[in-house]
Amino acid sequence: MSSEQLAAVTAITRAPAPRPAARASADQLDTTTAEQKAAAAKAPETGETKLGNTVASLGDPTEGGFWIKTPLVKARGVGRIRNPENGKSAKVDLIPLDGPASAGSQVSLPALQLIGVSLTDLPTIEVFKS
Repeated sequence: MSSEQLAAVTAITRAPAPRPAARASADQLDTTTAEQKAAAAKAPETGETKLGNTVASLGDPTEGGFWIKTPLVKARGVGRIRNPENGKSAKVDLIPLDGPASAGSQVSLPALQLIGVSLTDLPTIEVFKS
């Protein structure tokens, strides 16, 4: 293999090392406090409207807080997500996500952890608007 061919292959197969933040653990990326987690886990105090069910995946783990980006909402708001498998729920910011209502949603790392979902699972969760 010539040096030119080797350089061409190397340009495709090599990449720089990930930034240190990309190698952080879930605990290091979760910047929510114990008080925030306790408040987010509380049962709703007012009436809610169920918006529907959605398949949840982990959103950008470097975006802090409790949120869901979902096509089930057209405007920002406050709501709750619930894991029907174990009944755990989390108060979240509802953030619109382009796509059909049947498309999946992206959920923050702390919110997924609070409702007892593995970060690699794709569970179906319930979404409510406060």
